[in-house]
Amino acid sequence: MILHFRIIGSLLILLALSHAVFPRYFNWREELQPLSLINRQIMTIHTFFIALCVFMLGLLCLTSGNELINTPFGKKISLGMGLFWLTRFFVQFFGYSSALWKGKKFETTVHILFSMLFGYMSTVFFITYFT
Repeated sequence: MILHFRIIGSLLILLALSHAVFPRYFNWREELQPLSLINRQIMTIHTFFIALCVFMLGLLCLTSGNELINTPFGKKISLGMGLFWLTRFFVQFFGYSSALWKGKKFETTVHILFSMLFGYMSTVFFITYFT
């Protein structure tokens, strides 16, 4: 199981770092311009803190996998992370319109890969909690 935590930790760190390209990739300079200053800043600041939390979860998995697997407190944290990523898995299908990815090769590939990632992480965390 520790191997899965190392894989997840590495993937979460990569996911967190990928947030750095969001403003440019999604053209936020132009796309967010019509929004009020507070809404533009909420968007960018929340993105930063989401990336920071994902990065720290990755570090936790890389550095404390044994504790997450073998201690009662670690198992509770694993349960919380399992619930978090399971929720994110469902948001992938019910929170985003399929019009964003259907019929688009790159976007469909990303949708499938992230669905698999969120499903994988929630499964590993739940198995950790329930075993």
